[in-house]
Amino acid sequence: MRIRQALVLAQAGYEILDKKREVLTSELVRMAHDAAQRQERVWTMFGDAYRSLDMARLAMGRERLEWAALSVNASVEVEILPRSVMGVVIPRVAASGAPPEMPYGLGDTSVPLDEAVGQFRQLLAEIPALSETMTTVWRLARELQKTQRRVNALQYIFIPQYEETVAFIESALEEREREEVFRLKLLKSQAAEKPSIGPETREYSLPYRDVGGGKPTTGF
Repeated sequence: MRIRQALVLAQAGYEILDKKREVLTSELVRMAHDAAQRQERVWTMFGDAYRSLDMARLAMGRERLEWAALSVNASVEVEILPRSVMGVVIPRVAASGAPPEMPYGLGDTSVPLDEAVGQFRQLLAEIPALSETMTTVWRLARELQKTQRRVNALQYIFIPQYEETVAFIESALEEREREEVFRLKLLKSQAAEKPSIGPETREYSLPYRDVGGGKPTTGF
């Protein structure tokens, strides 16, 4: 009975984990597609921004560009809020604040620098969403791998072992029951063949003596 109960629990756990695997798979496919698109867009924006920054360095010189960068004293505040998807803790990245649109004077800068600043500001808005999506994909993939291992263990190891053990125990109990029935029938047949209880009867002869003086004879 304990093995049967363990088998029922293993089968129920397999069904739950199988449904969890399906949900994680669908969610992972959706998030992976979104992450691929976001990453491609961010890498394109990075390439455009660094090209504009290289043009600004060529136009202004390295020293003047560094002085212009020192004028930016504000930063972006990032807050990470955890949430759960099928038991998987996923971060939600919320960004607030941004540096001013024009932190430096216009007299000693160039147009490529203005373009680079605008492009990097757009990147600041995209990076938190990208990091959230990428982290979600990696954690969902790791949880899906763990769930797949557990499903395989239940499906191919534990459930077959429990089923084999239950079948063996049932076979042994049935064999013992057949032996008990055979033993009872044998005892019953032996009891039916046993003779009834009572004194044994024997035939015997007594000596007969002739009163008239003859020789003694036997028989009646």
